[in-house]
Amino acid sequence: MGRAGKFLNKTLAENGIKREEAFVTNIVKHVTPENRTPLPDEIEACKPYLKAQLEFIRPKTVVLLGKVAWQTPRLQGIDYFETVHPSAAMRFTKMRKKFVEDFEQLGNRL
Repeated sequence: MGRAGKFLNKTLAENGIKREEAFVTNIVKHVTPENRTPLPDEIEACKPYLKAQLEFIRPKTVVLLGKVAWQTPRLQGIDYFETVHPSAAMRFTKMRKKFVEDFEQLGNRL
């Protein structure tokens, strides 16, 4: 969504990853008040829904964007790839460098 979503789409495209071949979801299935970071109980309450999505879709790779996403339940047979959230990458130079490098690596893996 917003600027971070545009930055993510641009980074995907620059690394040969087609946005229409990616499924984007969140660990928490609702918008938190004032769009704050989800609380631990909100994350735990939503994990079964995310797990069900992953079991249904069975993606080859899941890219986890940021600390909240890193809490995603891991299923066998799926490759998980952790990187920083695009909004953090936009704000902090070191994180932006890592984000870009991570997506270069991801593009080569896919």
